[in-house]
Parts: sequence; C-alpha cells; structure tokens
Amino acid sequence: MEYFIDLIGRYKAKGLLIDTNLLLLYFIGTYDQDRIPQFKRTMSFTVDEFLLLDAIFTNFDKVITTPNILTEVSNLSGQLPGDLRSHFYNDFAKRIPKLDEQYTSSAKISSSAHFSKFGLTDSGIVDTVKGNYLVLTSDLELFGYLQNLGIDAINFNHIRPLAW
Repeated sequence: MEYFIDLIGRYKAKGLLIDTNLLLLYFIGTYDQDRIPQFKRTMSFTVDEFLLLDAIFTNFDKVITTPNILTEVSNLSGQLPGDLRSHFYNDFAKRIPKLDEQYTSSAKISSSAHFSKFGLTDSGIVDTVKGNYLVLTSDLELFGYLQNLGIDAINFNHIRPLAW
C-alpha cells in the first residue's frame, strides 16, 4: 500500500494515464453507477471498485489520455442500448475536455518495437508515458511490459481488494 501512495505522490502534478477498460469503467460509473454491473463491458467490476477508481482520480492534477484510448472507450460504450447510448454519449462529450489528451501519430506508434506485440492503443500508451506519467491499467501483459521498461505503473487488479 505504501508503494502505491508513494507513486501517487510522485505523479500527482505530472498526471495519471488510465488504460481503456478503466477509463470506460470511470465514464460509465460517473454516468450511472447502477449501470456498471448491467453493462457487459463493465460487469467484471463492482460499484465499490468504481468508487476506488474515482478516489484515485481525485489525487491527480490531471488525467492523461490518448485519441486511441478515447476511440476505444467510445466504441465499447457504443454497445449500450439505444436511448441510453445517446444519453451516455452526451455525458461523455462533456467529460472529454476535462482530460489532458496527448497525441502521437499512428505512423510513429506503428514504427515502435512494441507495436507488433500490443497494437496501436497500448503501444501509444508506452510511447506517451515514458516516465512522464503514471499508468493505471488492468491489463497484466501491458503492466508487465511497462515494469520491464522501468515505467511506473499500477495494476488495478492489485488494488481492487481495497474496494471491498
């Protein structure tokens, strides 16, 4: 626990980059917490885990994202049913400007050594953070890769029990 607190302290002013599935959880939860266990893309999480994620967000001066992460969140949330999807997109649109969106060209990302392993979104995360931001992910493979590169990251699965 002390390790996580130290990381949060070191990156408070720099920022936190949230991976796709956790950002989706955050947006669904801020829209409607009751939807978390009902939506197939967030049902593996609990409302308490959303609340933990929300509490983590408040410890950072800025939350970092990329166009690729936002596109994935948009595409995954597009699986919400009809009218709910429209209302969610309106809420989503209001929240996007609160994020610090970092852009790296797809051409540059696709030329990286890790592109063939991770594809566009996760390779973009690796290229964006490089010691500048703390990464919060629930993707074990990405987490391990970041750790091997010496990039600070927190695996949300390691702190999920704190929500219980």
